[in-house]
Amino acid sequence: MSTFVASMQLLVATAFVSIPLVRHRYGATAMASAEAELARQGVRTTVLTENGMRFDAGGHETWAPVSIAGVMAATAVVNLSGGDWATPLTWIFQSIVLLINCVILYSQLTATTSVQAAFARKGDPMLASIDVPTLLKAAEDGFPSWTWTLQNVRHFVVFGASILAMAALVIA
Repeated sequence: MSTFVASMQLLVATAFVSIPLVRHRYGATAMASAEAELARQGVRTTVLTENGMRFDAGGHETWAPVSIAGVMAATAVVNLSGGDWATPLTWIFQSIVLLINCVILYSQLTATTSVQAAFARKGDPMLASIDVPTLLKAAEDGFPSWTWTLQNVRHFVVFGASILAMAALVIA
């Protein structure tokens, strides 16, 4: 059973690393698309950078998923070694991963509203004038079309593998 649980944890680790890899490869193109849309809207193209908005794999877009992948890989190693800590660590970390993935999914589903609210909080009339849905669509178009399929597969893998790993613990 520990091999199965470890396999599920390695799937989760791989899923978490997938999106930063895509963002690293195509993020500059997405940023260029977003900046072109800003120029079309008559907004200075540096406004995103000035406000910490980016589409590449920099900052938390890399360290967070890579850290989660590292924890999942380490927990898989503990499961494979048959250590006494395998079961409690799996319960703790798989539960945390499920919650984190819920937050990620929620943030993706509410991206437009969240960006609009963040821009409004800044009190900058230039930011407030941005057509956020069009801006985000332009950035999205900077990524290959299969990215959105990958994103959905990633969610399916993270939710499914985490649930299967915890179910295996219950059955064992």
